[in-house]
Amino acid sequence: MFNLFRKKPILADLIPEGFVDIHSHILPGIDDGAKDVEESLSLISQMKEMGFSKIIATPHTYRGLYDNTNETIKGSFDLLKKNLKEEIEIDYGSEYMLDGSLLKRIKEKSLLTLKDNYILVEMSFISAPNDLYEIIFQLILNNYTPILAHPERYTFLFNNFDEFVKLKKVGCNFQLNLLSTTGYYGKDVVKLTDRILKNNMIDFVGSDIHRQKHIDCFQNKVKIKEIGKLKNAIEHTIITF
Repeated sequence: MFNLFRKKPILADLIPEGFVDIHSHILPGIDDGAKDVEESLSLISQMKEMGFSKIIATPHTYRGLYDNTNETIKGSFDLLKKNLKEEIEIDYGSEYMLDGSLLKRIKEKSLLTLKDNYILVEMSFISAPNDLYEIIFQLILNNYTPILAHPERYTFLFNNFDEFVKLKKVGCNFQLNLLSTTGYYGKDVVKLTDRILKNNMIDFVGSDIHRQKHIDCFQNKVKIKEIGKLKNAIEHTIITF
């Protein structure tokens, strides 16, 4: 009976020393994340205090909104690296929007990976691209391993759990946003987070930190039930990356 009334932990307390973050927006002035180097350094310092030992920056590459290239991303990373005084490892990749423009990058094999062949991708929160499975097929055909960012946040999938099953079957890994466990994105996201975790569908976790507000919310209590499986996903992320 005591388990029913046990207090939920604060999210920050679940972050172990040596945590590797595979999804963040800490690069300065390149997307909707950190606005400048000063903000980047502040975020990184606080992430280190929480136990982060490595941060992989993943700025958006989204045609028509964030038209980043490998060169613009590397330029922002080099600027940050030059000013970084914290003893923490940083690296970079990108968070690619799943749309038709990605097919050209896939064929050119010019995608920025998180590590080895792992590639972080996302969809619109309100609808999937018409050629979703063709893009995923082409990623895998070209030896990329797609990691779908924050599957729990896609509102058009809230009542279509079979689609999650299908995405896993075709080879998608799933990356959970840590703040989803706290209710930051709403009650429906908490509910779906629990269901995906319960079904052992989460492969990795990430912070998706953009700004100070996200750092602050790591002090909120988690609201999910599947804390044990969340811890397993955190550990798997550290081991893999």
